[in-house]
Amino acid sequence: MIILVVEDEDLHYELIERSVKQVEKETKARYELFRAIDGAEALEFLFRKGKYADAPRPNLILLDLRLPKVGGMEVLAKIKEDERLRKIPVVVLTVSTNEEEMVRAYDSGAAGFLTKPAKPEDFERLLTTVWEYWRIARLPE
Repeated sequence: MIILVVEDEDLHYELIERSVKQVEKETKARYELFRAIDGAEALEFLFRKGKYADAPRPNLILLDLRLPKVGGMEVLAKIKEDERLRKIPVVVLTVSTNEEEMVRAYDSGAAGFLTKPAKPEDFERLLTTVWEYWRIARLPE
């Protein structure tokens, strides 16, 4: 599974990376992570521009909402507007607990809206659930 993680916080990305390695070890499943540190870089990756001309098409996108340059909601909107990208599941993974943001994300086509827990061990548990779900979910090619 190819996963694009759009995350500007190094600590959060490191927790995601560690979680993936643990799941790979336990399940023998293969995950390939790519990271974009802001919304502009995510769009370059997804639309295969510049240095990302040969970027693989992700099977899953983990998207933070509060990003530099281009916000997460705008990234989500651009993904869902594009014929080639709209079927990719986008899971919003954010510190936000704002009900309006959650509704807006779902209205914009998010496949899920998860709030990042404050404790690293709770964050890791949440991520394990994410990997388990998307490992067994059927995804379009």
